[in-house]
Amino acid sequence: MPEGDCTERPARLGRAVTEAEIEALVRGICFKTGPPAVTGVELEWLLHRPDAPDAPVTSARVEAARAALATKSLHSAVTVEPGGQLELSSLPAASLMECTAAVSADLAVVRDTLRPLDLTLTGLGADPWRAPSRILHEPRYDAMECWFDRAGDAGRRMMCSTASVQICLDAGYEEPGPLGYARRWRLAHLLGPVLVAAFANSPLQEGRPTGWRSTRQAVWAGIDPGRSGAPALDEEPRAAWSRHALDAPVMCVRAEPGDSAPWLVPEGLTLRSWARSGAPRAPTRDDLDYHLTTLFPPVRPRGHLELRMVDAQPGDDGWIVPLAVTSALFDDAEAAETAYRTVKPLAERAGAVPPPHSPLWLDAARHGLADPELHEAAVVCFAAALDALPRLGADRQVLAAVAAYAERYVARGRCPADDLLDGLPDGEPAHGTHTGLGTPLPGRTHTDDR
Repeated sequence: MPEGDCTERPARLGRAVTEAEIEALVRGICFKTGPPAVTGVELEWLLHRPDAPDAPVTSARVEAARAALATKSLHSAVTVEPGGQLELSSLPAASLMECTAAVSADLAVVRDTLRPLDLTLTGLGADPWRAPSRILHEPRYDAMECWFDRAGDAGRRMMCSTASVQICLDAGYEEPGPLGYARRWRLAHLLGPVLVAAFANSPLQEGRPTGWRSTRQAVWAGIDPGRSGAPALDEEPRAAWSRHALDAPVMCVRAEPGDSAPWLVPEGLTLRSWARSGAPRAPTRDDLDYHLTTLFPPVRPRGHLELRMVDAQPGDDGWIVPLAVTSALFDDAEAAETAYRTVKPLAERAGAVPPPHSPLWLDAARHGLADPELHEAAVVCFAAALDALPRLGADRQVLAAVAAYAERYVARGRCPADDLLDGLPDGEPAHGTHTGLGTPLPGRTHTDDR
């Protein structure tokens, strides 16, 4: 790779931790229980010129945008993803409305700041115009790209060409029940394919239909299950996640701060085997914390639950609908019970393969709400969310947005991806784009119309 040899020397950092200490730490930090009280969201956006969405955006241009935004007073953290996608990460908010108000205000400032730089944001789950191209050259991303490239181009596409709405909710109560952490963990994985299907918004890649409503989700399913997959869902969540983290492959062994050497990118090294062998050096608490950030399952426990399966949405406020619907189905006890009863039968169809590689998740990504079972579940879940949102303090605008989305898409078995496909000229690539399809996506080729 041009960034340097992937097998350069390791470094020494901090006090070593044992396998037992790692397991105890993961169990202690993955689910912080208590009454559901806060809400958060992370919004990723494709960044491009308004008049030339298919033109590359240079690293200098992205850096100018980042520098301009650094001068603004925002509630949200603003970061840049490896391919130049812009991300806004909210602070934990005391309510759904507090979250939407703060992020909406921040987003308006961001758009105003980008406009004089001839840049704009677009909400799509995958870049439909440009081939993946990394513009951030930092040790983390150098190592990440090196690791992913060993298995094909799905990892590089994930890094550089995808964008999402990530919804962050409290883990829930310690005790069993509709708002208990074990139930919420299971609900997140059963509801996940319904959310994938209802909000699919990435049917194109480099100018051509891919055969998937959510190409973004298909790309994630093309990544090694040890990194992108969920743990076993029939186990107690803390035990399952700690085992999964220990058995997941180590992406990199970091160099010491100030050391310019490339990070070591090992092959076949799990966190468990690293802790047992102490080679290439013993892992530390910082290494554990870092390792957890390199795991990308559809639901990631970070004390709270981070739901990562929703495509970025169109429009300035399209992201509010998945945030509102998901919050209602998790934080209102009545809606949570309705949602769980509705999606529980889907577990049989999901089979033994954990998300997002299971047949159910792949069907959600491919067909969206054209899938009859997912359509039926979405209709019930949206109705339950609409009923619950007033109890969560949602205002008329949020209620109207969710109701409009339910009428335009859910009731009709459609998703935003269908609008994009309907807008394509018959037999023609999308406007201003390339024609290559890249590596076939997992499970089926783009010509498979199962």
